[in-house]
Order: sequence, then C-alpha cells, then structure tokens
Amino acid sequence: MTGRPIPVIIDCDTGVDDALALLFAVRHPGLDVRAITCVAGNTDVDGVVRNTLTVLEQAGAGDIPVARGAERPLIEPVRTARHVHGADGMGDLGLPAPTRRPVDVDAVTLLRREILASPRPVTLVPTAPLTNIALLLRTHPEVVGNIERIVFMGGAVAAGNATAVAEFNVWHDPEAAAILLTAGVPITMYGLDVFKRVLVPAADVQRLRASSEPRLRMAGELLAHRDPAASGDPTPTGGLGDAGAVCAVVDPGGLTTEPLPVEVSLAPGPTRGQTVVDRRPHHGESEIHHGPREQALVDVGLGVDAERYVRLWLTVVEGA
Repeated sequence: MTGRPIPVIIDCDTGVDDALALLFAVRHPGLDVRAITCVAGNTDVDGVVRNTLTVLEQAGAGDIPVARGAERPLIEPVRTARHVHGADGMGDLGLPAPTRRPVDVDAVTLLRREILASPRPVTLVPTAPLTNIALLLRTHPEVVGNIERIVFMGGAVAAGNATAVAEFNVWHDPEAAAILLTAGVPITMYGLDVFKRVLVPAADVQRLRASSEPRLRMAGELLAHRDPAASGDPTPTGGLGDAGAVCAVVDPGGLTTEPLPVEVSLAPGPTRGQTVVDRRPHHGESEIHHGPREQALVDVGLGVDAERYVRLWLTVVEGA
C-alpha cells in the first residue's frame, strides 16, 4: 500500500474478533488509528474498555485514546454474547489486567473531537452495535463533512445469527443501525455473508498458539476460540470475523460489493433487526401501487477473497 496512512476510528465491543481486528489495525502501517471507542455488545461496556486496553497493551500499540461509550442500546436492554466470547468477552484466557486507562471523555465526545481534528477525512470502522455512532450522528451532525466512509461489520443478506434473519450487531440496536444508514456518507456493509468465510487455517492457528511472543500467542488463542466448527479439535481453524472489515479498509479489492438499497426492520417480532437488502432487478407490485421507498444505497459485501485477507492479516500481525 502506498501513500499516506488512512485515518481510522474503530468503534468496538471487544470481543474475541474485535481483538483480532485491533491487533491488525494498530500494526498496519497504512492505518492511522486515531481513536477507539467502546460500546456494550459482546460484553458489558466496562468489560469492553478493559479488553480493548488489554489488547492495545499486548500489541505494543502507541498512545491511542480509548473512550467508554453507551452502556445499553437506544431502546433495547443489553443482551450480551458472553456465551460466544466467554464470561470476560475475551475467551476467558486469563489475560493480565491492563495498566492503561481510558481518556476522561465519553465516546461521542472523543469521536467528534478526533473526526473534526483530522486533517484528512476519517474512515469509521464500527465492529459492534451502532449505538455510539447513532448518538454521534444525531448529536453532532457536523462531523459528516469529515467522514470519508463508514465500513461497518453488521447485517446479513441471507441468514442471521442472533435470529433467523438478523445479525447480532444490528439486532442488538436496530434503531441505531437505521440511523447509520441515513448518515449521508458512503457506507460499506461487511455482513455475515462474507464475515463467515474468512478462516485462518488450522496450521497457522497452531503456529501462533505455540509462539513465544505473548502477542502472537494471544492471537492464536483468540483464533482457536473462534473455531466455527466448535469441534474441540486441538488444531481448529479460526474465523477472523470483525478483522475482515478492517482488512477491507486496507485492501478493498479483496471484497466484492454491490450498491443496493438497505433498510432495517424495526417492527417487533421475528424480523426485528433484519437488514432488508433489495436485490430485485426491478420494482414490484408494492412500489407500483404505493410508490418506491426511500432506502439508503449501501455497498453490500457479497463476496470475499478469504485467502487474500488471511494472508494480509497474518503478514501484518506476525510482522516485526
């Protein structure tokens, strides 16, 4: 990658695969991580802050400001994913408590400050429920002028994981996701359709787990915890998960997207939190009788070069 680093801000709910994303982001020379903001999701927000600071410490990252954000969605109660990510949100690996501390401002304040202070438009990378981002957009709409793009991990074209049709990050705070889609900036949706395909081979996971470097050993243990087969195999494959969205910022050529209308189902019931992606070649009877709906056009990830992103992630994380 050539040229100046891309200024990015990551909004996360660290989380095993958020940790994999952070490990990659802070070590890639083409990214200038200006801030990291934390939101409730995979675990409670205080746990997210602790996990984020731990990862930065283990990664040997520079002095990146980290801020505590929303402790619950806009409307819904908190519904964590500890059954996936462990009681501590980080695979219960027994990692040491961080010595770093978060900054003394809240996430929305930090987001506004860093976006407006950046000499170049910022790319936002939310890998979590979108509560912080929604609060930012509604409270400080002036930031939109200095946002280059939002690349968010969330949504699904096909099946969901939180429900039959809804992906966890969007399902956790559907109203926030709906606000994001009206941000008025280019948006890339890195959803479950590509998220699930980027798997680190078992041999690479095992090599990382056996490393003498704590950072790499942590990466290997996190990947092993993300084994999509949950097979108990001593050398499992590992899903990169959220880290793929950061790879897509650095190397967008590895992601196949199509600009499509997307809206979030907000009604109560089995479709709540679904990202409704309209892939029809032409309008149907609903539009003929009632007129077209106003839906945001989003660059929806439909295909991914999984091997390319795995190579990229390993090269950066294992680099000197």
